[in-house]
Amino acid sequence: MMLNLIIAASFIVLISLSSWRSKSLTLSGAIGAMFVGIFIYSGFSWQGLVLLGCFFGSSSYVSKYKAKLKTNVMYIIEKGDQRDIVQVIANGGIPASLGLLTLLLPSFEDVFLIGFCVSLAAATSDTWASEIGTLSKKDPRMLFTLKTVPRGTSGAVSSLGTSAGLLGAMFISAVSILLFSLSPYFFLYIIFMGFLGNIFDTILGQTIQIKYCCSACQKITEKQVHCRVKGEKLHRYSFLTNDSVNISSIILATLLSILFF
Repeated sequence: MMLNLIIAASFIVLISLSSWRSKSLTLSGAIGAMFVGIFIYSGFSWQGLVLLGCFFGSSSYVSKYKAKLKTNVMYIIEKGDQRDIVQVIANGGIPASLGLLTLLLPSFEDVFLIGFCVSLAAATSDTWASEIGTLSKKDPRMLFTLKTVPRGTSGAVSSLGTSAGLLGAMFISAVSILLFSLSPYFFLYIIFMGFLGNIFDTILGQTIQIKYCCSACQKITEKQVHCRVKGEKLHRYSFLTNDSVNISSIILATLLSILFF
């Protein structure tokens, strides 16, 4: 067992450092990914690492896919496609926590496993929706007001982004069924709960995520400083960053999946 752990830890370190070298992760992001991978392995063995790899690999791919066409949204989003430790924890912190809980409370392994699969389905659904949605030929609309906004705006939806989010949840669900030999019922359950996490992300992104209006160019952005000047906060009661929205939506979807398990 110790040998398996050493092999797994070495594999996790190697992949994390390779991701740093390829600029998919910052150095802090690579360090965070090591801990996330080790915690997930501790609870869900190699199958958990494979599912994590499906999320990370596919998310890195869609982030870099047609990157030149996404440059027009860089003024909006707070961070680029190279993930730091905060982004790693925002997407992988809940799956890692469930891995640790499974190790500590093995009698709840089944329920934690479903929560784990749903948490990665939610993270994948949101990432695919965000990254592929920015390639939409039509500007998206805000979920509640249906107002047309620039691509990349948090809380906005498009048919392309929504379809991509659904496919992301389906992808993780299908792999989960194969890896963990789950019943066909859970295929639909993981899809539904994972995609629900994407919807939560959209709602939180529109309502309480912080956005600023640049004092110089008047563009709406997630960046507090834009055009080298401090922007004006759009909504008085908004307080969540994009990373906070991500982890909050994953928590909500995961808790609901466990509650209705």
